[in-house]
Amino acid sequence: MTEINFYNFITGAALLLSALGLWFTVIMPWNDRWSKRFFLSFFIALMLCGLLSICELTLYDYPVPLAAITFMSFLGTLSISLSFPMLTVYLLHCSGESLRSSRLFRAVLGLWAVFVALLATTLFSDALYYYVASGKQFFRGPWFPLLMLPLDAVTLLNLAGTIQRRKQLSRKAWLSFLIAVLPMMVTVLVHTFVDIYPLIEICLVLSVLSMYGLILSDQVEQYRRQQAEIAHQRANIMVLQMRPHFIYNAMTSIYYLCDRDPQKAKRVTMDFTAYLRRNFTAIASRDPIPFSDELEHTRAYLAIEQVQYRDSLFVDYDTPHTQFRVPALTLQPIVENAVKHGMDPESEPLRISIRTRRTDLGSEIIVEDNGPGFEPAGKEATPPAGKGESEPHIALANIQQRLEMMCGGKMTIMPREGGGTVVKVTIP
Repeated sequence: MTEINFYNFITGAALLLSALGLWFTVIMPWNDRWSKRFFLSFFIALMLCGLLSICELTLYDYPVPLAAITFMSFLGTLSISLSFPMLTVYLLHCSGESLRSSRLFRAVLGLWAVFVALLATTLFSDALYYYVASGKQFFRGPWFPLLMLPLDAVTLLNLAGTIQRRKQLSRKAWLSFLIAVLPMMVTVLVHTFVDIYPLIEICLVLSVLSMYGLILSDQVEQYRRQQAEIAHQRANIMVLQMRPHFIYNAMTSIYYLCDRDPQKAKRVTMDFTAYLRRNFTAIASRDPIPFSDELEHTRAYLAIEQVQYRDSLFVDYDTPHTQFRVPALTLQPIVENAVKHGMDPESEPLRISIRTRRTDLGSEIIVEDNGPGFEPAGKEATPPAGKGESEPHIALANIQQRLEMMCGGKMTIMPREGGGTVVKVTIP
């Protein structure tokens, strides 16, 4: 009775964990639909195995024919054996290999078919592999190790296939397969000589849950890397699509200054050179850069614009705190957006203030202007992407995305008292 209670406890725990894994697979967002379908199928198969095991244990308490218990044992063993070729299929999928051309899959499938054929003979053989005695006790026959031999070979092939494909898998994916394969191999090999059938089930469920967590974590990291790369490419496009009229105006200003004020023409030329250099340096920058570099880029840009607009553009710098890092093209596009959409010849001169400060939460960059204002006001600058999205929204949304991904920062846009806009960037 104690043994039956232990088996019931282990089987119930395995069933509960399988249901938990199935629930998490359903509710968690997945980047790879194939993986989601795989884990759904895997946990359903494990739940079926648990239900069949509980049914088998329950039959021991009722006056049913021994053949019914034997058949239920056959179904439970068959269902748990499904996990071995399923794991091979997923390993090949993650390695980018075709099932049709894989010798590993053909070998595993052949061995599993041999196991199923041997298992089917237990329904008709007389105590060769295992049997249920009249006292409703399970006994292993003399040929039981022969029955387990194909599964032993499958687990060894899965381990060898995992080790062989180490370079084709990410580090977390490779570890997840090892975590799944090694316990399965050990428990199956031990079960060949010692009856630990319930432990096989609970070990299998725990291994797959661990594998599930690592695979999901790996896919989340891959998704974040992809989004960071997309944001980086968008920033590159912003650089390569510099406003043509800005370049034209800068070159024209330099041309006329050469006669009127050669010294100023030299300064503007150096500012324009610095602006271009910082722009193209930003293409190669995939990590946050010192804020002082971004501030130099912004100063060069504004110096060129002030030559064109003369008495219509005034800039105030209050930046005592510069010892922090930001993604490239963070401050300069914000200021350029303020100039582009705040300059109005019929209105008062545009005044832009750039301030930095250290707070308890980190570092802050505050850009204020007295332009016409900008929506969304008072909300975090995460404008939705989609058809009809305006250019400033695209630029600011890209800055926000890169801030979040590269340094955990955020950007807010709010109205300025007295008219205009305040953009605040917070770097933890």
